[in-house]
Amino acid sequence: MSAPNSPVRCQVVFVCWGNICRSPMAEYVARASAEQAGLTSVAFASAGTSAEELGEPMDPRAAQTLTEAGYPADGHRAHQLDAAEARAADLLVAMEPLHVDRIRRIAGDLDTIALLSDFDPNAESGSGVPDPWYGDLDGFADTLAALEAAIPGVLDWVRQHQQTPTDSGADNSAG
Repeated sequence: MSAPNSPVRCQVVFVCWGNICRSPMAEYVARASAEQAGLTSVAFASAGTSAEELGEPMDPRAAQTLTEAGYPADGHRAHQLDAAEARAADLLVAMEPLHVDRIRRIAGDLDTIALLSDFDPNAESGSGVPDPWYGDLDGFADTLAALEAAIPGVLDWVRQHQQTPTDSGADNSAG
């Protein structure tokens, strides 16, 4: 039996359309940021709402942007979010409002869904993170900046979630 104040295991899944740009970038930035902050007992993953890119590696521009900023960028393969993964997650972090809608189509109206931009105190509420896939390398740098601005808020959510006993009936929702 674990001590009363020990952190719970927490699963955060970042979600975008194809799981080759924004969501894997967020996963890698969050993982590195949590490690740097000494935040343990949390697992980060990413998934897409579409099957278009299944099995594909991270977009080379996304990988280059991460690598140049000092983050790892290897080993990723795109996969599609399914209902079981969505329901098992403590927090589903969507990149755009469209992804929130798609998550709900996949798994129902979960109270664990949030937009990444809602964790950035300087972002417009509900704004989301624009898709860099259609542009050049600068768009990926902008995406990385948006991720780095929001990930501290995600980590704060994880810390709060880990301090909330899971058997107390407390509201552990993302909102």
